Amino acid sequence: MQPSPDPHYRHRFPAEIIGHAVWLYHVFSLSLRDVELLLAERGIAVSYETVRRWGRKFAATFANRVKRRRPRPGDRWHMDEVFIRIQGVQHYLWRAVDQDGVVLDILVQERRDGKAAKRFFKRLLRELQYEPRVIVTDKLKSYDVAHRHLLPKVEHRRSRYLNNRAENSHRPTRRRERQMQRFKSPSQAQDFLSAHSFIYGRFRPRRHRLPAATYHTIRTEAFDTWQQDTCVQRIA
Repeated sequence: MQPSPDPHYRHRFPAEIIGHAVWLYHVFSLSLRDVELLLAERGIAVSYETVRRWGRKFAATFANRVKRRRPRPGDRWHMDEVFIRIQGVQHYLWRAVDQDGVVLDILVQERRDGKAAKRFFKRLLRELQYEPRVIVTDKLKSYDVAHRHLLPKVEHRRSRYLNNRAENSHRPTRRRERQMQRFKSPSQAQDFLSAHSFIYGRFRPRRHRLPAATYHTIRTEAFDTWQQDTCVQRIA
């Protein structure tokens, strides 16, 4: 069986450098120029625009590989939406996490009505291929519409106080939004945040809830799988 082709073979820099640059940009709150400087300290002369192009080209692929390798998420889904302003227009970032804080998916939409909630539920069900045991939301009535039409047999708990996991998961997004001086378009926000949620989440488990040995094991596994997923062997 032939190994998979290296997705970076048309680039001057090797896969290890491209993967490391994308990792730095998504795991830490760094600007493109910060990544350029860190690479320069290691003797790698690359411009911040090149780092940006690498992110646009490879981040989604890397994130999808990370997502495919993860264990099946939990059966209690916490959902929340926050507003983000894009070119002066208010949009909404819908997010779902499981009971362990693992991000299930995100979706940027212009509205937060029943139709938007149903679109988000359908996306989750299509991607995850299973139904939850419980969904937890705030008291936004749009969730009731989606629950009634798509998950009528699933228990639905409505309380702002039960939904801290989903609300806290927005914090990395807010930091990146400030770092990037807001998103430039809905598609850019969707593409970046989809990749960022899975890459960042893979290397940022809820450490305060884990014994040190478990955390170290998770971290080692994350590094190993990232190396495998981003540095695919070339065909000889």
